[in-house]
Amino acid sequence: MSDEQTETGTGWPQPAGPARPGGPAGEPDPRPDAPDPDELSPLAPQGPVEAEPPAGEPGVAPVDDGATVDLSAVSRSEEPVERSDGLAEPAVQRSGEPVVAGRSRLSTAGVMIAALLALLGFTLVVQLKTTSTDPTLGATRQEDLVRILSDLDARENRLQQDIRALEDSQRQLASGEQGRQAALDEATRRADELGVLAGTLPAVGPGLTVQFISGAKPISATRVLDAVQELRGAGAEAMQISGGDRTAVRVIASTYFLDGENGSLVVEGRRLAPPFTITVIGDPATMRTALNIPGGVVASVRGDGGNVTFGEREVAEVSALHAPIRLEHARPVS
Repeated sequence: MSDEQTETGTGWPQPAGPARPGGPAGEPDPRPDAPDPDELSPLAPQGPVEAEPPAGEPGVAPVDDGATVDLSAVSRSEEPVERSDGLAEPAVQRSGEPVVAGRSRLSTAGVMIAALLALLGFTLVVQLKTTSTDPTLGATRQEDLVRILSDLDARENRLQQDIRALEDSQRQLASGEQGRQAALDEATRRADELGVLAGTLPAVGPGLTVQFISGAKPISATRVLDAVQELRGAGAEAMQISGGDRTAVRVIASTYFLDGENGSLVVEGRRLAPPFTITVIGDPATMRTALNIPGGVVASVRGDGGNVTFGEREVAEVSALHAPIRLEHARPVS
């Protein structure tokens, strides 16, 4: 019996393994610095071997440096990355992509709001500029504007005087003993004023005469009517129109004008031959300025080849009367 049979204690021979110091054959070497039997074996796979993390020192707890992040998952945009502890981390943005979709929508809405506000402001500015600009007054000379302003001031003063006169009449009518006489005087004054306005009473006072001289084209009824309207707007209180044959017609609110034959004018059914003269009672300067406004009556007549002349009167007389209307069905309430 050989030595190998004696060591195993069996009758059969055993293959001899590599001798491992410190232990019987076939058991790992307990020494920490002993070589790995796989490395010594010719059948061990040859190639790189992954390095295992170093073992910690005995008695010291391992330290967790952080959650392990999958880099392949990080490279995908808009997908959360799961950490090793079960929590999700926000996705990492790719280069060249918008930061946040909500911010893009917010910036678009802000641009639209700014554009709408700018359009609204432009519309308001254009509207204010259009309403505050008068093309007629914009082409008027400075001297004419000063005259117009003076006329407006004079009209305001007259209206203020009328207000004060009416207030005085009201106080007199409410004064008791003098109320009856004051009421009678006020009624008489009002009747005279209404008679002048209705053309049933003659009137005198400072005024103006306006003569229309025709040129290549005759003076039309439209031009005369425009002159009457301008004079009424300038404060005319009474007026009459006469022709070349000195036939005069009182002009009131219901007076009409028609074009006649051979340049004549028909007023209230009566034919007047040219030239035509309007005699009016009122403030001469105010009425003359109203007729001389650029683009007004004087400019229109001169544009047709005619002419307009003025004559101021300290005492102008309007003597033509309008026949009163005879009432058939109405009567005043007593």
